[in-house]
Amino acid sequence: MNRITDILGIKYPIIQAPMSWVTSAELVAAVSNAGGMGTLGPNAGHHTVANGPVESAERLRTEIKKTRELTDKPFGVNYFPPAVDSGESPYGEAQLKVLIEEKVKILVVVGVANEKDIKRLKGLGFIIIFRELQPTVSGAKAAEKAGADIIVATGFDEGGSTPHIPIGTMTIVPMIVDAVSIPVMATGGISDKRGVNAAFALGAEGVYLGTRFIASVESPAHENAKQDIVKHGTEDLLLLPTGRGGYWRATPHSVALEAQNAIDKQENSNFSKIGNLKTAMLDGQLEEGINTVSSGIQFIKEIKTCAEIVNELMADFISAN
Repeated sequence: MNRITDILGIKYPIIQAPMSWVTSAELVAAVSNAGGMGTLGPNAGHHTVANGPVESAERLRTEIKKTRELTDKPFGVNYFPPAVDSGESPYGEAQLKVLIEEKVKILVVVGVANEKDIKRLKGLGFIIIFRELQPTVSGAKAAEKAGADIIVATGFDEGGSTPHIPIGTMTIVPMIVDAVSIPVMATGGISDKRGVNAAFALGAEGVYLGTRFIASVESPAHENAKQDIVKHGTEDLLLLPTGRGGYWRATPHSVALEAQNAIDKQENSNFSKIGNLKTAMLDGQLEEGINTVSSGIQFIKEIKTCAEIVNELMADFISAN
């Protein structure tokens, strides 16, 4: 018996992370149909920036409906809540209205462990998977107290914007597991069955993966970005400051190399250009932006379908159950 599969109504305790631009109804449905749970990111299915909160929310509605046409299995939606005590966010409120109207059940809530936000969402009937951007024991406890159903413990090994404090997955997962009684999912550098098994050995009850699903057949990432992941290994990666305290871990192309050179020379680097993820990852212009990945790309050797990835990573869970 697994608490995560019970809470979410899925077959295997594996979630595809909502990776901003690099998600779509096709990817989400493929993961859910494979027995895991896909999650729509904030720009899922689109290649352009939305013109305001209403358009952003309506785009989300369209992608939710499209996902439901492709799967009858559970899927989640990423939600960045506006802090209740700091005023409303037009984008957050517009999206929340759509989530309620479309009867979405599962939210992946990413951000700060604000108890008021989580309590509000629980009061609206959502199942809450909470991932603190800067993972802490106190934040996990606060989220649990507020009613979160599942906690995602994020290690510094992750792709995207890393936590400010460089605590690895092997350390942060048992720290959070020991701090809360609700189930914990591990994320950060997990790309093969060994990583999944290690996460379970650390006390996690599931895994939350981004980079591995970027390199999938159904991913909306550009083929250049997918092959870039297959081509490079962990030792090739550059660690670049985001300008906000964390880091981007990126494959070695022009923008990333220029930024690394500026850092080495103690010069100012162009943070806005470093953070240009869509250009490289969705549009395939690898020399014009950055392809940000987890430290686990060493173990991604080929592009596979989501079903193949889920079955491969969950092999020992399947045999044990």
